Amino acid sequence: MEVVDLLKQNEIENNYKDIIYKMKLFLKYFLNNILLFTSIAICAQETSQERPNILWITTEDISSQLGCYGDEFAHTPFLDQLASEGVMYNNAIASAPVCAPARSSIITGMHQSSIGSHHMRSKGWFPEAFKYYPEFLREAGYYCTNTSKEDYNLEYDASKIWDESSEQAHWRNRPNKEQPFFAVFNYKGTHESATNSEKKYESVVKDVLKELLLKPGKATLPPYFPNTPIGNELWARYYNNITALDIYAKNIIDQLKEDGLAENTIIIFYSDHGAGIPIHKRWLYDTGLKVPFIVKMPEKYKNFQPHKQGSPTDELVSFIDFAPTALHLAGIPIPEYMQGRAFLGENLSPERDYTYASRDRMDERYDMQRAVRDKEFKYIRYYEFPKPFIQYMNTPEKGAIMKSIRSSYANGTLPEAGVKLMAQKKPVEELFDLKNDSQELRDISGDPNYKEVLERMRNAHKQWSLKVTDAGLIPEPILRKWETKYNKPIYDVLRENEIPMDQIQKVALGNETALFTSNLIHFNEAVRFWAATGIGNYVKKENQELISKLRSLLTDDDTTVSIAVARALCILNMEKEGVKALSEGLKDKDEWNRLNAALVLDEIGEKARPSIIDLQSVMEGQNKYVVRVANHALNVLLNASNEVK
Repeated sequence: MEVVDLLKQNEIENNYKDIIYKMKLFLKYFLNNILLFTSIAICAQETSQERPNILWITTEDISSQLGCYGDEFAHTPFLDQLASEGVMYNNAIASAPVCAPARSSIITGMHQSSIGSHHMRSKGWFPEAFKYYPEFLREAGYYCTNTSKEDYNLEYDASKIWDESSEQAHWRNRPNKEQPFFAVFNYKGTHESATNSEKKYESVVKDVLKELLLKPGKATLPPYFPNTPIGNELWARYYNNITALDIYAKNIIDQLKEDGLAENTIIIFYSDHGAGIPIHKRWLYDTGLKVPFIVKMPEKYKNFQPHKQGSPTDELVSFIDFAPTALHLAGIPIPEYMQGRAFLGENLSPERDYTYASRDRMDERYDMQRAVRDKEFKYIRYYEFPKPFIQYMNTPEKGAIMKSIRSSYANGTLPEAGVKLMAQKKPVEELFDLKNDSQELRDISGDPNYKEVLERMRNAHKQWSLKVTDAGLIPEPILRKWETKYNKPIYDVLRENEIPMDQIQKVALGNETALFTSNLIHFNEAVRFWAATGIGNYVKKENQELISKLRSLLTDDDTTVSIAVARALCILNMEKEGVKALSEGLKDKDEWNRLNAALVLDEIGEKARPSIIDLQSVMEGQNKYVVRVANHALNVLLNASNEVK
């Protein structure tokens, strides 16, 4: 048979396989939805008068600085009382240490990195066959409201998700007062902006009695913060904003009691991630991931709470568990695609052994990190370990506390715990004993006494990554390119096509030159990207054979790969060729490739000097993140202090 005929036959066979696969997938979704809708209809018809109301009170940017969690400086009498009457969870863990990706996992019941919503301020595509959990509640007869923050990091239509999502949204607005409701109230007064901005802070605490406001210097600072006037001032503001939150929560629940609904309503209080200050928000330490979480179950629904009311529990709860739990409490079957488990209600599955969390692009800076946590240990894998612990990010660097940390480090007054975080390079991984080191100050990954624990946590991470098909392993420009190419969300792309996720992960986690070199010619561009990145991360000696192979990839079909290759060449002192390719990357039509090129030029410092004119040329670009990185690179090269938004 001729080669052309073989190719045609293979193409026909592949198309046939693709059609069969898609038909099976369609039937699976179709049958699942039919069963789900039937179950929902039965539930709505038979139990509409028995189902509980569900009230969520969510706040922004706080860790467990509440009196009930043992904080002596917090003034939170109402939340403390709520905890004493309900159940306080000591191991509620966010899926991401920043709002949009974390809220994405809450609204879907899925890890943000499995659906392409892991990068901050990105717009992932949610599979059409799936629904956001309030849609199921509405179909079952619930009146669903959100007051009013959404920020789901996905493309969505809020009118399909909520009956009302606005500052005026309230259970009181439901036309039929007998209708069960699911109501979310989002408190914004604890957001980091209310700590950093004196004007916003004053507006938050204006109704708080002056004698309740904590004075600067009274509360103990975190061990890595400088003991400066501004540090103490902002830390006091943070606590006082939480006092205002306590009053807000009381007012909401007072309204519930006024309406005679308290005995029919399950109350859940939590924060969307850790405190909005450095080394908390945006970090995979417990300061960024561990949140206050309280559940108050009315007497008539006490059988829905597996733990004793009035006592704390150390059960591990993940943000991906919130959606399945809401559905389970309402008697709605949990869709198979949801990755979490219900932790309230009857007939529960066994408690989880681990929670998982992710950090990806934070505004203009990539820094892929993954965390696995059980009740005793935390494991963090730094995929981009050559980058500093604290990369220069435009917004936080303008904040007074970050400026104080930088200046204290420069003059030698930063505490030892903070000095570690100013390092210009991270370890490949960290392991912490949470029982004996709750503030995660001592990395024990190199301690031979914890070798078995380290291996167990490593494996837990690897297995999770493949199980959820972690899209964070796909560089953002390639991820978005694939979505456009297949006209599908990345969740579907990675499952319907022959994407070698196991090989991508293997190379991304690898540390051997031979592994990287052999995969420079892999058919998949994500594999080639990680191979080139690995060479830049691990290979320090110039090798002419390796350099020759890298040079051949400067014109790779995928620009993202070419940029990674150019970075490796610059690190191997072949910057003349590397910088030229990076300057070309600044002109690429894809905005995320332009960002990647700018980031490498910023990373290599003085070696980027020949690119000054090209960096200046992108300062008027539409992507503000590219502008921010280019501006920082230029400030370093030109010894300037230009500021951008």
